[in-house]
Amino acid sequence: MAAAQDVAERFNDYPTEARADYVFACMATNGQNRETLRRCSCSIDEIAAILPYEKYLEAETVLSMRRVGGERMSYFQSAAPSKAMVADLRRAQAEAEIVCF
Repeated sequence: MAAAQDVAERFNDYPTEARADYVFACMATNGQNRETLRRCSCSIDEIAAILPYEKYLEAETVLSMRRVGGERMSYFQSAAPSKAMVADLRRAQAEAEIVCF
């Protein structure tokens, strides 16, 4: 029973607030209707199945820092680890789009 819970926890490590933020942003971009809600919810579920929350959070942080701009933030534009984090997130998002949209 504990092993099943461990697996379930692994696939549900995204906090509700993070899932809701994603769905709200997705719906703002794709439309405010029931079908879009279903598709956006599916999308974050797919991303969560592919990318652990810690990796998702790191990539979102890098993307956020890139928007700030400035000389100090150039590291987030050019550093290989930053690029890899964002690439992993983009791949998960692309897979989610194929499955859900």
